[in-house]
Amino acid sequence: MAATSGNQFLELLQKSKRGRLKIYLGMSAGVGKTYRMLQEAHSLLQHHIDVQIAYVETHNRAETVALTANLPLIPRKKLFHKGKALDELDLNAVLIRHPEVVVVDELAHTNVPGSKNEKRWQDVVDLLDAGISVITAVNIQHLESLNSIMQQISGVSIGEKIPDQLFTIADEIVNIDLSVDELIDRLKAGKIYHADKIPQALENFFKKEIIIQLREQALTTVANYLDHKINQNKLSNVKQELFLACISSNHQTAQMIIRKTSRLANYYRSTWIVLYVQTENEHANKIRLDKQRHLINNFKLATELGAEVMKIKHNDIAAAILTLMDERNITTLCIGQPHLHWLKMLIGHQFINKLLKNIANRGIDLVILS
Repeated sequence: MAATSGNQFLELLQKSKRGRLKIYLGMSAGVGKTYRMLQEAHSLLQHHIDVQIAYVETHNRAETVALTANLPLIPRKKLFHKGKALDELDLNAVLIRHPEVVVVDELAHTNVPGSKNEKRWQDVVDLLDAGISVITAVNIQHLESLNSIMQQISGVSIGEKIPDQLFTIADEIVNIDLSVDELIDRLKAGKIYHADKIPQALENFFKKEIIIQLREQALTTVANYLDHKINQNKLSNVKQELFLACISSNHQTAQMIIRKTSRLANYYRSTWIVLYVQTENEHANKIRLDKQRHLINNFKLATELGAEVMKIKHNDIAAAILTLMDERNITTLCIGQPHLHWLKMLIGHQFINKLLKNIANRGIDLVILS
């Protein structure tokens, strides 16, 4: 067996180390996330750090384009989709080049079909696992657990989402904050979109009342992150919470329970489980195909948000829940608010009474989400 030199061993150790993740967060397009990332890249170069630009989206903004000058670049790759040549992050090229730090913009981006990963955030995870540190950027509306809230605020369905765990594993999150008036002034001055798109933007996503709410969400998210970082050592001595979210085949209610439990679990930096109890009435051959599809999608959503997903076949839902809570030492049970007709049915089967009585005896917290 060949001996390993000190330098070789050090190299092996360095390769085994996970990369660091820094996220620039903004309330909307145009706050200056990419600009700040490029400024940081210049600063790192001046300090002799091996940094490369793997993907930045300048949107042809003059100030941002100017900052790309003299920065080392790993060229994008071209993929053909529906007869068009599209630029994409060249993940393999970055892994082969293996810089200390890489700048990867547009974290919530959906990759061109044919890429290794479906989403760019998955590319970022691959880079971190390879020991490459990543500086990236995203807007608050793309956070998965805030998806429903963002749709209510903006009236727009947000298709591209990132899992909350990325914020959990991040080593640093920087909120690029502007006042509402500053942001709107930048828009009107043509520093965000071309002149022909400005009136439409002012009537839609850049309405003052919408920006105020987006800014509040961004500030709150970063404040919670910082609070956890500061109190991490203190929290290590506190009893570990374990959340159990119970869902049914009701698509919208299940989505809401999953997202809100995810927020709770992230706040407490806790592990969590999503449980679906399948009764005979909900056997695969007895429920509609669309319900089955929605159920599978909700399992996928829960997994992306960091939950352990469990499916148990049992005709006594309460008994199945209580057994799992004992086996896994659950501290908090999360369920949806029962509808009146559903509540009648459950009381008829003594579901609520059985659950409440047993939960109280176990000292488990119950959270009813709505």
